[in-house]
Amino acid sequence: MDCDIYPGYQETLVTHANAPLTPAGRLRLARCVVDDGWPLRRAAERFQVAVTTAKRWADRYRADGAAGMTDRSSRPHHSPSRTSARTERRIIKVRVLRRWGPARIAFLLGLNPATVHRVLSRYRLARLTYLDRATGRVVRRYEHDAPGDLIHVDIKKLGNIPDGGGHRAVGRQAGQRHRTLTEGKRRDRNGNSHVGSSYLHNAVDDHSRLAYSEILADETKETATEFWTRAQKFFTSVGIIVTKVLTDNGFCYKSHLWRDTLREAGVVHKRTRPYRPQTNGKVERFNRTLLEEWAYARPYRSERERRGAYPGWLHTYNHHRGHTALGGKPPATRVPNLTGQYS
Repeated sequence: MDCDIYPGYQETLVTHANAPLTPAGRLRLARCVVDDGWPLRRAAERFQVAVTTAKRWADRYRADGAAGMTDRSSRPHHSPSRTSARTERRIIKVRVLRRWGPARIAFLLGLNPATVHRVLSRYRLARLTYLDRATGRVVRRYEHDAPGDLIHVDIKKLGNIPDGGGHRAVGRQAGQRHRTLTEGKRRDRNGNSHVGSSYLHNAVDDHSRLAYSEILADETKETATEFWTRAQKFFTSVGIIVTKVLTDNGFCYKSHLWRDTLREAGVVHKRTRPYRPQTNGKVERFNRTLLEEWAYARPYRSERERRGAYPGWLHTYNHHRGHTALGGKPPATRVPNLTGQYS
């Protein structure tokens, strides 16, 4: 007797990559055993499954008919070791009120961090990196439609490395000795032989994440304005017409010189709300990336050596380094006119 499935039954997709039977195949097997009287071993060989598997679907068919051929949840009916509802409420309360991570919450409540993490994941609470630390609200992500619609500008202050290497390269005691010796030397115009601070003036395009950056000696209004003039010239050279610039509320960006320079170039200037650096998040993320991948990436022996590595790193960032927000592609892929893209 034919043991094919009844007409009109629609075969569904397999439930996972290694499933030997679809729900339709399970029904076919069960009907062979229950309706047609096949021995379990013969049915198992015919459908290339274990005898126990054939028995399971035959038993399901006897009990529930065709409806029993679908997958069932493997979740147990009772979980005595599951975290109590009271503890879960305490975890969520601490997370919402204090905005702590799993480790700190676990220490406070005397729990395992993995347990806290599972509870937070179960209730789908947003990661701390997605939240505004001041308000606890989810940060709204945005991206402008075209290059030049918005340029993020910021300044990152960075301590110089003494000649011979700082504490990251040679240890704290030797690093302090190098610092003392270097401070006694005459300071040159480029700041390469003295211990002090450098100021990285950065401009990042919102759409493409293309970055223009310079290491300068200060953050005065004259220096910041001259930097922007060069930055705008760079963006124009690669076909990006700048229409708007976003900065924080630093003194140099509130000056008349800065305002007039942008106005003459037809560029709109916007400033972030006070104490809201995440509004300028794309350049803030660039600052963090350059610290991790250039400034502190290896133990430099002098400030001259570190500065010498910066142009190469910046080229890699713009032309070759994959960006998660760009689908793993570098900024150059969104700027067709950028030269040196394949060098």
